[in-house]
Amino acid sequence: MDAKQTNRQYSVEEQLQQLDESIALTRVGGDVELLREVIGLFLDDYPNSLKKIRDAVNAGDPSGVEQHAHSLKGSVSIFGAQEAVEAAFSLESQGRRGDLTAAADGLKRLEHALANLKPELEQIQARQP
Repeated sequence: MDAKQTNRQYSVEEQLQQLDESIALTRVGGDVELLREVIGLFLDDYPNSLKKIRDAVNAGDPSGVEQHAHSLKGSVSIFGAQEAVEAAFSLESQGRRGDLTAAADGLKRLEHALANLKPELEQIQARQP
């Protein structure tokens, strides 16, 4: 392995990290308290959003999948959480195309990404000002 390849390697911790805190802070103007508030709203709301996506997938409702995945994608993008954004975008695209054949797998991917993101968000929220 040459030096260039070594420099591109990421630690296991970096690979597991879902949140890009610098992006999240930039998106709230560097206001840590506002970021905590946004995180709190997201943590309260995302289970309901996920349920709406799950219900739309189970009902075979492409329009519902597209709409709810789009909404969740916008919410999670604030945190620079690329894995969750990509999973929500994939579901949104499937809904837009009207083809939900891979939606169950896409939903699992989204649920996994959000489950990994949640502790990182909770950690930021728990920090002392």
